[in-house]
Formats: sequence, structure tokens, C-alpha cells
Amino acid sequence: MHLRRRLGPSSGRGVVASGAALAALALAGCSSTPTIDSGDLSGSDLAACESLVADLPDTLAGQERREVEPADALGAAWGDPAYVLTCGVPEPDDYEPTAECNVIDGVGWYVPDDQLSDLSVDATPIALSLRPYVEVSVPADYRTEGIDRALAELAPALEEHLGKGLSCL
Repeated sequence: MHLRRRLGPSSGRGVVASGAALAALALAGCSSTPTIDSGDLSGSDLAACESLVADLPDTLAGQERREVEPADALGAAWGDPAYVLTCGVPEPDDYEPTAECNVIDGVGWYVPDDQLSDLSVDATPIALSLRPYVEVSVPADYRTEGIDRALAELAPALEEHLGKGLSCL
């Protein structure tokens, strides 16, 4: 596994969830069905996301895949609280070409510099090295044990179904 900076406990850096991801995590934490909001995607991005979601694993970091709302969402969830993957998210507003990524099994995951180092908060890395962009909301419960494992397990499917995105330093 090629890794520039761990997202788990040894990195000393945390990530704060935002927007729809935070809402999905809040719902997942209450054992309700995670809701995934899909944006307006081009035909090719929509097709890439649909093929990715169909090929995602049944388990992620030891957690079983679960249903999401809507049933045809461009994403998936695993566990309770749930890891929630959303395909087709926008580029983060604070991304700059000189931004550093965490490269895990060939996929560059962007973590904004201004996010906290508190491992007790939820994390939301975005795979910016591939397009359409994919976000994975990771509950704080999994920060010390499962975040790097989960992102590594997702890498083969992401690389198979998504195109080249932004460069990572």
C-alpha cells in the first residue's frame, strides 16, 4: 500500500464532515437508512457512477453493506454507524493545485488543510485523483481502526470504473 500520510491515528490530522455527508452520517449514526444525495451529472459521469456502485464490495473494512435511500442512489453504505460512499460529488471549494493528497493503493484522497486533528470527529476524504469525484464519509468510530483499510479496499473498484482526475502531490 502506497501511503504518503495516514488518515488514521498516526497522521495527527483529522477531517470534519460537511453538508450532505454530515447529514448522511447523522442518519447512519441513528441506525436509520443512510440517505445519499445525487448531484446533476453528465451522461458519462452518471454511467461511471452507476457502474462503480454496481461493483462495490459487499463488505468494507469488515462492515456489511446496507441499504441506502433512494435505492438507486449513486452511492453505498456499510456498517452501523455507516461508511457512506457518494459518487459524483463536486470538487471542494478549498482545493488548490498544490494541495497534498493521501495516496492509498494508487488513489489520491484529498483532505483539506484546515480540518481538525481530532480523531473523535467524522472524516470525509474525497478521491480527487479520479473522476467523477467520490467522497467517503467515515464515522469517528472507525478513524483509529478502519479508515485506511476502507479506502484501500475501495481502490480497485474506483480505478476500474472512474477516469483520471486531478494530480496529487
